[in-house]
Amino acid sequence: MREILPGIFHWRVMHPEIQIEVDSYYVSALQPAFLIDPLMPPEGVEWFRQQIPPQSIYLTNRLHDRDSRKFVEALGASVWCHEAGLHEFTESTLAVRGFRFGDDLPGGVKALEVNVLCPEETALLLPTAGGVLSIGDALIHEDGELGFVPDTLIGDDPPAIKQRLKTTLLHICTTQTFDHLFFAHGEPIIGGAKEALMRFCQG
Repeated sequence: MREILPGIFHWRVMHPEIQIEVDSYYVSALQPAFLIDPLMPPEGVEWFRQQIPPQSIYLTNRLHDRDSRKFVEALGASVWCHEAGLHEFTESTLAVRGFRFGDDLPGGVKALEVNVLCPEETALLLPTAGGVLSIGDALIHEDGELGFVPDTLIGDDPPAIKQRLKTTLLHICTTQTFDHLFFAHGEPIIGGAKEALMRFCQG
């Protein structure tokens, strides 16, 4: 666990199913506190009991529930996913609340539309520290470079989908204010993130 911005913590953990490291976030800089795409850190749930306990869990897409159930059972947090992804949970005992693109969620978080790789793909805009944009699988950040997930995970027409992602993310850049970028797969970019994202999308 490391504090990457005031009141925002980031950690990387090996996902037991896909066997790659994934990234999660805890935010207490906004109230009520919340988690984004959380897999349990090595410190365990007790670490969160010593902080301001998260009341919400935000999923950038339906497949990122990860260890949400553990946080719900231990802390009573509410899980949120875009309504287009709620079908993933119809046969689950995990209760998930739906939101729509454009909604303002608890903590002042705005749900922004991505809707390219999957209908519920959401970018979360956090109004703190000059603005934070948290994205799911739309982009990855490896070895200091922005990129896409492998073509085998993108769909039937990877070039067209990649261009749609660039167009969508460029629209977010031109309409929203943020200086930092969080990823579900990759180290966060702290400072200068909008400029880096714009360069990538225009390239």
